[in-house]
Amino acid sequence: MAGYSAAMELILWIIAVVLVVAGILALFRRQILWGIVLIVVGLLVGPGGVSIFNN
Repeated sequence: MAGYSAAMELILWIIAVVLVVAGILALFRRQILWGIVLIVVGLLVGPGGVSIFNN
């Protein structure tokens, strides 16, 4: 199961990075609320931070 865990961690990192980058881009387009929501969700999904997928 170590391979599955490493693969899931990589996928979560990629999703988190995409969400945070999309949030930053939304902030630049003056979509403040949407940008903040995307950044917070990206930080929650990321395995390095507070992940909602951890047991």
